[in-house]
Amino acid sequence: MRKPLLALVAGAAVLAVASPAAAAPSGDTVVTFTVSTANLDISVPASVNLGANFSGSTDSGQLGNVTVTDSRAALSATWVTTVSSTSFTTGGGTGPETILPNLVSYWSGPAVATTGTGTFVPGQPTAGSAVTLNVPRTAFSKTSGSGNNTATWNPTLIVTIPAGAVGGTYTGVITHSVA
Repeated sequence: MRKPLLALVAGAAVLAVASPAAAAPSGDTVVTFTVSTANLDISVPASVNLGANFSGSTDSGQLGNVTVTDSRAALSATWVTTVSSTSFTTGGGTGPETILPNLVSYWSGPAVATTGTGTFVPGQPTAGSAVTLNVPRTAFSKTSGSGNNTATWNPTLIVTIPAGAVGGTYTGVITHSVA
């Protein structure tokens, strides 16, 4: 009788070792990752030539595409672009050689293209809303939304040439800034 009892005990031991452990019904793993961010940037045309015109008239033309690229991936991705002008000057002559910024007008026009979410607002949507650049003006803004975004517009510049302006090539700088 010892042999069957010993076989029974040995079999129970093998069965106890071979039984699976009780498993937990669920398990949590904490996962993290980073959404990379970059900068708020603006790109503008390097130069533009508005052509030629006579004293006492106006000269106008589009500057080319201005693009704000917001890669900050911000929860509140808003920004404002301002525009300003220097005086326009030409080399030696006997009459006025400077055209002041109060004779320089600007209008942004509508967006040419946008990406991302939110509200994009032109500073001067139509020619009738053109503003002089005797002080910095809002050119374009984004007033709501989140995440990365871009806006592109092609503004128009209008220069009133004084009647006494001397002949020559006038040069000035239009500056767009975004914050």
